[in-house]
Amino acid sequence: MTVDGSTVLVTGASGMLGGAVARALVAGGAQVRTFQRRPARVDGARDVLGSVTDPVATARAVAGCDAVVHLAARVDITGPEDEFRRVNVEGTRHLLAAARAAGAGRFVHVSSPSVAHVGGSLVGAPATAAEPALARGPYARTKAAGELLALETDTAAMRVVVVRPHLVWGPGDTQLIGRVVARARAGRLPVLGSGAPLIDTTYVDNAADALVAALTAPDAACGQAYVVTNGEPRPVLELLRAICVASGAPAPRVHVPGGLARALGAGLDAVWARFPLAGEPPLTRFVAEQLSTAHWFDQRRTREALRWSPRVSLDEGFARLAAAS
Repeated sequence: MTVDGSTVLVTGASGMLGGAVARALVAGGAQVRTFQRRPARVDGARDVLGSVTDPVATARAVAGCDAVVHLAARVDITGPEDEFRRVNVEGTRHLLAAARAAGAGRFVHVSSPSVAHVGGSLVGAPATAAEPALARGPYARTKAAGELLALETDTAAMRVVVVRPHLVWGPGDTQLIGRVVARARAGRLPVLGSGAPLIDTTYVDNAADALVAALTAPDAACGQAYVVTNGEPRPVLELLRAICVASGAPAPRVHVPGGLARALGAGLDAVWARFPLAGEPPLTRFVAEQLSTAHWFDQRRTREALRWSPRVSLDEGFARLAAAS
């Protein structure tokens, strides 16, 4: 398919990445419809309000669409697993069925590298298979299950591409940037371990470009998952400092042993699972692993299959973050 003139549904467009995808599609000449619980207000796109957990609303949203980019998800650090499952698994199931019934020819499912992360370092890793039983935390487990559902739906009639953008950030980001800055300003942003492990991240415009590219990737690229990053792995301490400097927050200074942090995170996971405590735990095992182990990915297969490459470097991204702060 081509984007220009196509009708494309983007779910989750009220989020940073979903909004960027919708704007990129509008700029490319697509007729864009957005579907989420609150207005996305993307110029040139038409909002349809509702939830992917409602099959009737989902069918209404996707009717007449040539393609779907599915970003809507529950992305909290912790919470009841059945609530994650309702959105990330059953919501995906509803949308896949509705898209197939509507005759959509391409379905781009947005997943996460966390679906295949089981705790160890990832060094130049490929996009290995999603592991719902082994993934860390309810978000990762349910996103893994949702990804497998999407891949199982790939047919000649509706081609499916799974894209796993890794640690997406940019101006206005309330997830990675927002959490790092809030903790830094509260004096609760230690460096776990040495701060030396290399980590990949993705500037938001690059992630959006990759998702748009997945809509027009050759059929040979379909039925598979691809990790998307800037391809510029940097030490975690360097990344944290760059985020803090660009955002006007104090850089982290305190170091906590990585093993201790991972043990503490596992303990806090157990406490939050056992008792109905309000808010997020100060640390989880998954977050501790992410901040104390390497995770960067070989991008050669992704760039060749999607015919995409990043256009905004990390340094330029940090400059844009500073200008917006």
